[in-house]
Amino acid sequence: MTSSHTDPIALVKACYAAYVSKDRAAIEALLADDFHFTSPLDNRLDRAAYFARCWPNSENTEGFDYVHLVQDGPRVFVTYEGRVKGGHRFRNTELLTTCDGKIVEAEVYFGWSLPHEAKAGGFVDKAG
Repeated sequence: MTSSHTDPIALVKACYAAYVSKDRAAIEALLADDFHFTSPLDNRLDRAAYFARCWPNSENTEGFDYVHLVQDGPRVFVTYEGRVKGGHRFRNTELLTTCDGKIVEAEVYFGWSLPHEAKAGGFVDKAG
């Protein structure tokens, strides 16, 4: 049996749980000293910048429902539906890379709001 310190999926789930419980000490223990975070809005933020810019979002985080959670060696691909205060829901996909029981890299790909703004078979026209 793999321990939670070396099991990439358990490590990733613990990271999301820290957001929900607002447990900064828990997430600090899960992220490597050389951790980096990238998203459509952030380019390889270091650990300090990540905590300054991203961690405050935990205050509004109510939960995550996993849609896909797939391990590929030290990497975990996660698609989730997030829930925040006020009832807003959204879907994102993340690629988290682990090493020696820590998360060393996070790549976030923003999804869409739930329910989707477009009707089934349609699209959102942002041209105008």
